[in-house]
Amino acid sequence: MLKIIGLILTLIIVAPVYAIDGTALLKQVDRNLNPESYESYRKLINIEPDGRKKEYTLFTVKKGVDKVVSLFLTPASEKGRSTLRLGDNMWLYIPNVAKPIRITSIQSVVGGVFNNADILQLDYAAEYNVEKVDETGGEYLLFLKAKTKAVAYDRLKIWADKAKKLPTKIECLTEANMLIKTLYFKDIKDFGSGLARPAVIETDSPLYKGYKSVMIFAKVKERDFKDEVFTLTFMPNIESLR
Repeated sequence: MLKIIGLILTLIIVAPVYAIDGTALLKQVDRNLNPESYESYRKLINIEPDGRKKEYTLFTVKKGVDKVVSLFLTPASEKGRSTLRLGDNMWLYIPNVAKPIRITSIQSVVGGVFNNADILQLDYAAEYNVEKVDETGGEYLLFLKAKTKAVAYDRLKIWADKAKKLPTKIECLTEANMLIKTLYFKDIKDFGSGLARPAVIETDSPLYKGYKSVMIFAKVKERDFKDEVFTLTFMPNIESLR
């Protein structure tokens, strides 16, 4: 009996324990959501408690982990406006205004529940470190902590499908773990070239009771861009990329 117990203990001690590499998993989630550099067309819909809606159509391009620019196509009142993000820095260009205006991540150029950080989203791995990863049935649960104080949310909790390695839900939290908003990823669509990702992201917030915002992707396509596209001087010319 003692020999058997000893053998069991030996097996327990020498058996390898394969921990989940949270950083690698988060980078895989990022790549499954979007190519590293791409163009996209999407619609943003803000829905008020009384059912009224306001819709925006955006053309967006991204390069690497920290360069994003978006151009407003509709409504007519917003057409020609563009937003630029370089890391933690963001600007809004308005036609006929002398120079781009500085904006912040927690503001929103469209109102509603999505803020500028949501609209000009960088790779999650660029802004967050993975503190731990849990497994819950068919999903991973990643606990993320912001790398700097400049990001919109101090903490994120990401539920990701184990097989697809795509997010199903993200909770955005303060340092004290107070819920700011929840993002729901729905309707996985094949965008071609091996990219199958959620076509719809919905969000709500306990801070904006009764309000909801929806982001619908019509096109996501891998594409390379020159660095000059992501400069203040190029902001009036984003239309030329379409």
